[in-house]
Amino acid sequence: MNRNELEAVARSLVASGKGILAADESFPTIEKRFKAVGISSTEENRRRYRETLFTTPGLNEFISGVILFDETLRQKSRDGIALPELLSQHCILPGIKVDKGTVALAGFPGEKITEGLDGLRGRLEEYRRLGARFAKWRAVLTIGVNPTLPSRTCLQANAQALARYAALSQEVDLTPIVEPEVLMDGAHSIGRCEEATQATLQIVYDALREHRVFLEGTLLKPNMVLPGKLCPEKATAEEVAEATLRCLRRNVPAAVPGIVFLSGGQSPLQATEHLNALNVLCQNVEQPWELSFSFGRALQEPVLAKWRPDADDPTAAQLALFHRARCNGAARRGNYSLTLETSGVH
Repeated sequence: MNRNELEAVARSLVASGKGILAADESFPTIEKRFKAVGISSTEENRRRYRETLFTTPGLNEFISGVILFDETLRQKSRDGIALPELLSQHCILPGIKVDKGTVALAGFPGEKITEGLDGLRGRLEEYRRLGARFAKWRAVLTIGVNPTLPSRTCLQANAQALARYAALSQEVDLTPIVEPEVLMDGAHSIGRCEEATQATLQIVYDALREHRVFLEGTLLKPNMVLPGKLCPEKATAEEVAEATLRCLRRNVPAAVPGIVFLSGGQSPLQATEHLNALNVLCQNVEQPWELSFSFGRALQEPVLAKWRPDADDPTAAQLALFHRARCNGAARRGNYSLTLETSGVH
């Protein structure tokens, strides 16, 4: 384990004004997103789409790294350049999603466990050879109508998997992003989300310590503390920021270099507004970690509305990505505004 390299990559990913583009959609997920805009999910279309993302002029002003899917890590650009190398040439770090998705947790209705530990050591070694510099593993936690959800058993099982993955990643000098996502699905209040997120983070960091994970060489990718989608009581951006920051202060060690929030079902505008509110809140009180983003749909949704695989000119789609990246780059500093939002491409 090269601790200096692990920490250097972590800090590069949360460099000032920058965040991560999550382009690691699985086959079912990318097919669903393509289908919504009338695009067939063929290997060539997936390759063309992601090359369009990665070659957006000026993207590296606001994007420090990109999380790839296994297929994408092995693909080449139309000029024959491996896509991880293409990103590196643009001063963007390539990363890789390494989990195998979620399945039902036996005996616990409504709860999930993430699979992918079998053979992970070998896959991580291969991904490092193929050019990946960091990795990501996602766990999914559900807040149910039943007040006991997420159950402690589910929390512990997923935390142990996250810790094992993180330790294995660091063994081959891949900086692990640890992603325990408490879902927005449901009608729960922002208070219930804060309770569940706090319980999740406590157990996750207990497990990471038990597995001797080098925290300075990791990043956390959590949900923001939000009311459920069906909750009748909505929260302002300021309320989301206050609850989220309070939860982080109580549960995330100062050794962690940065927190890269997932968008988790928020609209592109909501995700940016909430990230901005968090960084505005931190302007007068120094925090031990950088507060950044690792957005997937919140960066890509406007792009897919503009992109077509047979288009000769990808400029419109790339401008849509650049605009969202720029807005989130501003939110990293607490400088986002509706003026900036409306000055770009929609």
